[in-house]
Amino acid sequence: MTNDNTSFKRSGPPPIVFILLFLALLAGAYWFFFRKPRIDSGSAPTSIEATQPGAQTTLGAPGGTAANFPLLPSVASGTTVNIDGSTSMVLINEALKAGFTQQYPGTTVNTAAIGSDNGIQALLGGSVDIAAASRALTSEEQGRGLIAVPVATDRIALVVGKDNPFQRGLSSSQVVQIFKGEINNWASLGGPDATIRVINRPPVSGTHAAFRELVLGGAEFGTTPNITTMARDATTPMLQELGKDGIGYATFTQVADQQTVRVVPIEGVTPEAANYPFQRPLFYVYKDPNNPAVQAFLGYALSPQGQQAIEAAVANH
Repeated sequence: MTNDNTSFKRSGPPPIVFILLFLALLAGAYWFFFRKPRIDSGSAPTSIEATQPGAQTTLGAPGGTAANFPLLPSVASGTTVNIDGSTSMVLINEALKAGFTQQYPGTTVNTAAIGSDNGIQALLGGSVDIAAASRALTSEEQGRGLIAVPVATDRIALVVGKDNPFQRGLSSSQVVQIFKGEINNWASLGGPDATIRVINRPPVSGTHAAFRELVLGGAEFGTTPNITTMARDATTPMLQELGKDGIGYATFTQVADQQTVRVVPIEGVTPEAANYPFQRPLFYVYKDPNNPAVQAFLGYALSPQGQQAIEAAVANH
């Protein structure tokens, strides 16, 4: 017999290899969980994106891709911006006008409100730089090179005269039936036995177009004898026509502080509520992105300063 004193050789790598491998894995785990740059997986914002002053702001827009409009550090004295269009945007126009001319001394902003359609036609005709619109652009307007930039969100309020004995709210379907002429007596809604006088805005009104799309689902307004269409797009005359038996509609900011009318709740909520059903975007429309007036004013309107001016104007009215 032979004495087997042969020593066995280890077949795997030495222990130090496993120690180094463990340390490498540990370092990799630390980097992955604590040092790896975070990727924001949240969805893109659907409203105005807050930016730092002077940052580029790009917004999608009906009619094409909006140009970049940064907040300009300065605007040449003597620059004039001409704006016309939606009556629903009067407060926004005035708030931005005040802020713009304060930030850029020597500039002038001229504003008017002859209705969205008329403002867009003025833009196409070259008499204004920017059109204020309370509706989206049509395909024909888009085809003519117009681009709409959303600048705010508005709520369309249903209003009756303060002395109207109808004290209830309405459902969305009841509103549709009223403005299509299918319900024409307040008794059908739990009110007095009296004809509902519907005061409708004219077709040139952006609020008319927005109401038709947003509330009526694109259907036509009714043509029953109890429905009257105003000849001119103006909120004050409409409110004066309501009396004790009329109903109409307007942008909420125009009627929130009125003492002669009462806002009708829809689906149990008033326009102040986040879930109010009749909401719409408001737009500034332009054609020439190289127009210095367009660049200056939209740069301000879309900046944090401009958005704060809009929010303050809406909150205070």
